[in-house]
Amino acid sequence: MAFEVVKPGLLTTIQDLGRPGYFHLGIPEGGAMDRAAMRIANMLVGNPEDAAGLEAVFMGPELTFKDDALVAIGGADMPVFVDGEEHACWSSFTVKAGQTLKFGYLKTGARIYIAIAGGIDTPPALGSRSTYPIGALGGFEGRALAAGDVVPVGQPSGAAKERTLDKSLLAELPKPVELRVLPGLYWHRLTEGSQEQFFADEWKVAPEADRMGYRFRGGKPMEFVERDQPFGAGSDPSNIVDGCYSYGSIQIPGGTEPIVLHRDAVSGGGYFTIGAIISADMDLIGQLQPNTPVKFKKVDMETALAARVERTERLDKIRSALT
Repeated sequence: MAFEVVKPGLLTTIQDLGRPGYFHLGIPEGGAMDRAAMRIANMLVGNPEDAAGLEAVFMGPELTFKDDALVAIGGADMPVFVDGEEHACWSSFTVKAGQTLKFGYLKTGARIYIAIAGGIDTPPALGSRSTYPIGALGGFEGRALAAGDVVPVGQPSGAAKERTLDKSLLAELPKPVELRVLPGLYWHRLTEGSQEQFFADEWKVAPEADRMGYRFRGGKPMEFVERDQPFGAGSDPSNIVDGCYSYGSIQIPGGTEPIVLHRDAVSGGGYFTIGAIISADMDLIGQLQPNTPVKFKKVDMETALAARVERTERLDKIRSALT
């Protein structure tokens, strides 16, 4: 089984839930930016939740199927068409051999996820089919899809059947968007005034928002507690000699524009991090468009863990509904 890429869209890559276990070697976990959407799309076609599918940013691809396939679309709101006939997102449907899957213009969100019964069957790299383009690792020849690529698909399981998700089970996109933050290791490097200002200001997603990180603009420049820079740290007060970065860490290079490190971010470097976005909010970041207004909200560990439990319980309800 296979499909051919007629048009790749703006940026379409093969992704699954990532390759944990190599961050200490400088290889990020990677995987879908919106992990919940990828999981649910796979549930809709009867795949294991970690099966490989497609992640497309802002613009959908055009795909012609070589064989009959069961397909589901999740994530951003984008019209879906098979040979001109519209189908609903968050449901699975059959695409016949020779038919072409296309997409309309993006309405809300940023990334769609395309799951195909059987999962994409490219060779895994370090235990994952996720594409890490900077390292030319995984996916289709280690790169984004291009016109003319013929992508293999595995054999569907006995669980493959058409399903529709009750959208009331999905998490709603909060308006205004709030991203919850756990202050971290270098929070003390900001003055008390800047600490308060960081949460008081309204920020906007910058155009430089991708799989490595999301940059934010619009708030007031941060001020740092004065100190003598340690040897090797450089003259910029946002520099340190070196440090490890966790998934979701927040850098503020030069004190001007916060950057939230995402799925393909580096594992360490010379900027300090003031904290991290809680794990329950990282999928949301993957669906934010440039210029989206955002507020950062300070929370404690108890709140972060409660949000993770809430997210897990929501996914459990969706699994039960789609079984």
